[in-house]
Amino acid sequence: MYPVLQFLAGVICAIIGGELFLRGVLGISGWLRIPKAVTAATFAAFATSSPEISVAVTSALAGEPQIALGDALGSNVVNIGLVLGVLMIMGPISFLWAAYRREFITALCAPILLCLLLMDGVLSRVDSWVCLACFAGWFLWVLRDSLQARDGIEATSTGKQALIALVYGILGLGALVLSGNLIVTGGTALGEMLGVSSFLIGVTVVAFGTSSPELATAVVSKLRGHDEVGIGTVLGSNLFNCLFIIGLAGVIHPFPQAISMVLPSVVFGVLTVLALIPIAGSTLGRPRGALLLGLYTASILAAWWFGAGHNPG
Repeated sequence: MYPVLQFLAGVICAIIGGELFLRGVLGISGWLRIPKAVTAATFAAFATSSPEISVAVTSALAGEPQIALGDALGSNVVNIGLVLGVLMIMGPISFLWAAYRREFITALCAPILLCLLLMDGVLSRVDSWVCLACFAGWFLWVLRDSLQARDGIEATSTGKQALIALVYGILGLGALVLSGNLIVTGGTALGEMLGVSSFLIGVTVVAFGTSSPELATAVVSKLRGHDEVGIGTVLGSNLFNCLFIIGLAGVIHPFPQAISMVLPSVVFGVLTVLALIPIAGSTLGRPRGALLLGLYTASILAAWWFGAGHNPG
């Protein structure tokens, strides 16, 4: 019962943290005169990815970097398949190509790059530095575009309001990190009791737990009418996961990894990103949400089928 109670406590913390964190993102975005989608894809994505960063460093130092890999790849599918799928089931969202083009293209290419790096069955330090270099390139791209966009945006927050928003954001982030830790701890304990592999625990249980900040932030953003914050946070978080977090884990502890176990998560990661392409207009509704949830469910079944009973560590 204790792991179940940990999970429930994590859900409650996610709800509280999501509300506070959204207030922080909106306030800081207005003060910096940066589009909310950009603020979400950078500051918010980095903050909500902090559980994955913690898992990556901890697992790599403990000699289990496969958990970080499974967590990052699984979180990518959770972020889009589950999080955005839930948002579309709640109501249609507007996916404007001009606003998300950069993050969409990078989020589509990042898992393919990772798959190519793992073709030889190992993530070396050189491979890891390639991931980190690509992440740095994306971040510089964002920085350049953000500086260009500031000229046409008026500040909507004063310095005092921004300071209050920063406090809200920090408190919200603390609650979100606590939420992820509670869900991960409880879920991992259940997974170990079932005797599944480190990678499988990472790609399913840990991935869901560490994605709870993105889920909470996106749902609260949807309820408050700020879809762009939820979408930006999810896409940005995927880039942090696939490039920065996996790169960081590999630099700390290079490791062998069978491509057969990684491939299902990579394939579904790509499919969920492709499923965001609007067919007619720029609105994604409930049918698209059902498709994303279906892909998320299929990714879990595929990960279990390919990974059950095998421990790459």
